[in-house]
Amino acid sequence: MSDPRIRKLAELLVNRSLDVQPGWQVVIRTTPLARPLLTEVAKAVARREAYALVRMTWNERSRVDLDWAREAPLELLAKLPEIEAYSVEHEDARLTILAPEDLHAGADLEPERRRLMQRSQERSAERGRTLDVRWAVTQFPTEASAQEAGMTLLEFEDYVYGACLRDWDAEHERMRRYAERFDGASEVRIVGRETDLTLSIEGREATIDHGLRNMPAGEFFFGPVEDSAEGVVSFAEFPSIYQGRDVAGARLVFEGGAIVEASADEGEDALLAALDTDEGARRLGELGIGCNPGITQHMRNTLFDEKIDGTIHLAIGASYTFTGATNKSAIHWDLVKDLRAGGGLWCDGELVQQDGAWLI
Repeated sequence: MSDPRIRKLAELLVNRSLDVQPGWQVVIRTTPLARPLLTEVAKAVARREAYALVRMTWNERSRVDLDWAREAPLELLAKLPEIEAYSVEHEDARLTILAPEDLHAGADLEPERRRLMQRSQERSAERGRTLDVRWAVTQFPTEASAQEAGMTLLEFEDYVYGACLRDWDAEHERMRRYAERFDGASEVRIVGRETDLTLSIEGREATIDHGLRNMPAGEFFFGPVEDSAEGVVSFAEFPSIYQGRDVAGARLVFEGGAIVEASADEGEDALLAALDTDEGARRLGELGIGCNPGITQHMRNTLFDEKIDGTIHLAIGASYTFTGATNKSAIHWDLVKDLRAGGGLWCDGELVQQDGAWLI
């Protein structure tokens, strides 16, 4: 018997996250492992009188097939084929359903090939970050993701649906109360383990994700002033997986908004390669504050980990321009900092969160 939560998630994605309109061309990228959710999403799109355009691949995060990318001439990697470029410009909505068979797929890709792949998809990323196209990203439970989270598949399914199938109108109201304290503020200070970082959000209003982008949602975020970050931040609590590579214990030092020193206990070469992608990769594109009470533990899955109640995340690279930020880069990499044990969050000199608990 089909899990009824799958249909509920599909309808949430189509009706709320994407708000599909009649006649829209909705591109859905996923792997064969997500067939149950894909089926319900396609039906839900049809009920909205729109087109469901399925792109099945084993590399759902990219418009480029990894097996092809390993062998293709470099000059082909640098740009999308015309038919895919046309899709980028004309799709009305895009949905990515993460359903990995192997979370480390692509780790063996040569750095130059990876860089060219990123360049080829810059226009696609730009449309998403300017909200010129409606988009959403979600997770379908797979054995690989469950194992990475240290759970059985059944446990992981309960966790995924518990984090996604929430009363998002009520969650919006709860997060709005916290976000309003930051709106109109000038400076945010983050203090924690091996961390003391200040940055400016002056002139930047909070964007609250209450089911309109990622699913699970549950954060509010800003585009920091590009030259404002000063100090050091250590992501000592949680490792990150970036393009198939593990990066643990990343430590970044900022001066004048730019990363001037970087190291990691594991995967330092991957971290430095990402920072060398382009000039914008050494600046912050996002400050996010996690608020989802349905996510309580690290899962080695950024889609969930960045929403943990009592954490913040910083994205190096491109900013979402709809936030008023202007940093440009081919990358956008979220790194999560846990403030629940000995961490503090200040807003214009006022301590607003201590050890992950709100004081406002």
